[in-house]
Order: sequence, then structure tokens, then C-alpha cells
Amino acid sequence: MDFRRHFRLPALVLAAGLALPQAVAAQVAVEAAPLPALDLFSTAGRETGLPADLWREASAATASTVIPLLAQKPLSPAAAALARRVLAAGAQGPEGGGNDPALAAARAQALVALGDAEAARMILQRTAQVERSEPLSRAAAEAALLAGDEQGACDAAEALTTDRDRIYWLRLRAFCQARAGETAAAQLTFDLAQSVERDAAYGRLMGAKLAGVGDPGAPSLRNGLDYALSRSLGLDLTAAEPAPAVAAALAPETPLEARWTFVAGPGPVSAAMAVLAQGDLALAENVRATLVQDEIPEAGAFDLALLDALIAASAGREDRATLDRLVERGGIGEAKARARAQQAAAIFAALGSPMSPQARGEFARFAIGEAKAPEARALALALASERRLPGETAMLALWIAAEAGAGGPSPADRTHIIRALKAAGLEPHARDFAVEGLLALR
Repeated sequence: MDFRRHFRLPALVLAAGLALPQAVAAQVAVEAAPLPALDLFSTAGRETGLPADLWREASAATASTVIPLLAQKPLSPAAAALARRVLAAGAQGPEGGGNDPALAAARAQALVALGDAEAARMILQRTAQVERSEPLSRAAAEAALLAGDEQGACDAAEALTTDRDRIYWLRLRAFCQARAGETAAAQLTFDLAQSVERDAAYGRLMGAKLAGVGDPGAPSLRNGLDYALSRSLGLDLTAAEPAPAVAAALAPETPLEARWTFVAGPGPVSAAMAVLAQGDLALAENVRATLVQDEIPEAGAFDLALLDALIAASAGREDRATLDRLVERGGIGEAKARARAQQAAAIFAALGSPMSPQARGEFARFAIGEAKAPEARALALALASERRLPGETAMLALWIAAEAGAGGPSPADRTHIIRALKAAGLEPHARDFAVEGLLALR
């Protein structure tokens, strides 16, 4: 008898019996494994043309420092345009920061403050489980209030599943209840909010709304809730100093691209600069084509060289002859005129236009002023751009720009930013910073 045949089937059954629980256990383990955390930066607010690896090797610590600054500090038009584009892009976030709800909320808040509330609301609407995050829910409520969508803000307050007892939500719920005609409930919530943390401006405005009579006093525009309350009471909103996000909501529609307010002086050169500042490069070039240096009223050699540099920078063209002319003007005339020409030459050279050997020799003697940014930050900017890290480069450039304020960086800092942005693949923004710096020298 062939015992192997008799024992083969039980052996197979035994093997199957052992294998089956192992397979089931493996399947259960896979099903029980936690899902990877959602990357909160992957949702786009609009099409930006930036790459999917925008935040490759970016520092979450730097992003956590810079992004909140963008909602708090005034930026120059070039810096604001860079911030709007980078923050609206959909790309996997900085390592360790992409799943941070507080950082994601700061991103949305910065977009609102920078005049791109539509991108902020789009991001928040497309983000899953916003109601499970207090920071994201608050960003959504504020964006709705600033857009005039009071019901959307009340819906966000109702949907929130965590930290509902924080003071912001108590105040918002009181407003929503009053808005819905639930006066008794609103009064109770209002009293609770004031007992937790008394706020004179909110108390005055909300008290007047609940009473329906009396003088509410001056408006308050510290945030979206103040704005909604002041507006619902029919107050004159021009009588209060608005926070950046409220100012953006009150302002006319903000262009996504950089535009500059430029008061044209007399003469066609200044007029050409003014139209270029509003983004009309073609008209500026047409005006320039009609000008002959010896016949231009109200303009000198530097003015014409500056206009040529502005046109070349806007168009993304190298212009060796113009750079050489700026360098030449940097060596003649009064000290103030020389300083302006030297700074213009440095800013234009940072975009990469070549210059003659003679011009380089003269240029090397120029003093364009000290950089204001810390040396380590400027070095970090250069290192990030050398590695072609666009997100990191943008954050460091915006850090320098935010600390400089609405007037923009100093000429020395500006040249570093221009070179870094161009090297990191953000050339349109490098050109914006160059145009902005050249316009300031008119």
C-alpha cells in the first residue's frame, strides 16, 4: 500500500487549516491598519501652474513661522503676489507640516488677508473633516463672514465637533442665534461668553444687537465676526481701522498678479512707467518706441535707462546695453543721483543681464546699502535656491519681505530675493520684485 497517497490529503487539509487563519489574520491586520493622515496642503484653491513637489524638502518650522506672518504683516505687491500663488497651490505639504490643522488654517487665513478669499474658501470646502478641527473650522467661519455669508459661518459653528466651548464659538453662536431670532438663547450664550472672557467691543456691539435699540458706538473690524456684527448694525465701516483680512474684504477685487500704485509725473517717460505698473507692458513699449532721448521733456538719461530696464525686466529679456547705461549713470552726477542709479543697476543685474567687462569693474565699486535680513536667513535663501526648492525659497523670501513691510525689501535684500527666486524656478516673481524695486527708484 502506498501510504504516501493516504497521508497526502490530511497533510494538505492540515496545511490549509493552518494557512487559512494566517490569511484571515493578515487581511484583518490590513483592514485594521490606520489610514495615512490627510495632507491638508494637497487641496488647491485655484490653478497656479506650480509643481506637485512644490514643498519638496521644505522646512515645516520655517513654514510655521512664515505663513502666519503673511496674515498679520503688510506686504509689498510683489511679495503678496508670490504668497497668493504659493499658498493657493495644491501640493503635498512640508514634511511634518502637511497634516497640521493649525498650519493649514493659517494658510487659509493668509489667503483671505491677501485678497484671495475665493481660493481660501475653495480649499476649505474641498478639505475633508473640517468639522473635526477647531482651527480649520474657525478659518472656514471667518472666511464665510468676510465674504458676507453669515449662514455659512453659522453652519460651520453648528457642524464643529470639538472644542465648541472656546470663546470664539460662544460669541459666534450668540450672533447666529440672534440672527435666527432666538433672542432668549442668544442672550444666555452672550452672557456665558462675557463671563468666560469679557470683551468690551464685542459686548457693546452684541448687546446693541440683542437690545434692538440704543447706540452701539463705533464699529469694530478686528475679525470677521466683528465685521459681521458692525455691518448688521448698519455702522459706518470707514470709521474703524480694519485688520488685514477685513481690509481685504472691504477693498475692491484684488488682482492676483502684482500691480503697483504709481503716480505719474509730467512727461511721457513717467506715463509709460505708470501704465507698466498696472501691467500694460505692450502700451509701455509703444510709448517707449516714440521717444528720442534728446527730445524727451521732463526726463534725463537715467530716467530713460530706468524705463528701459523696467520694460526688459517685465518682459523677461536680458539687456546688456541698458545695464551698462545704468552702471555709467552710477558713476556720475550728484551723490543722490549716483545712489539711485547704482541701486537700479544692482536690481536689474540680479535678473541675470550680462554687462561689459568695463561695466563690471565699475559696478564692483558700488555701494547699494546694507542688507536688513539676518545673514543666516540670506544664506538659507541662497542654499534653498541652489537646490531648486521652490516652496522653501518662497517661504524664506517672504519672511524677509514680511519683515520689511509694505514698502518691500531694501535694495540689497531685494537682489538676493530676485536671484534666489529665479534660480528656484520662480522667475515671474523674480521679475516682479525687480520691477517693484526699479519703480521705487523713479
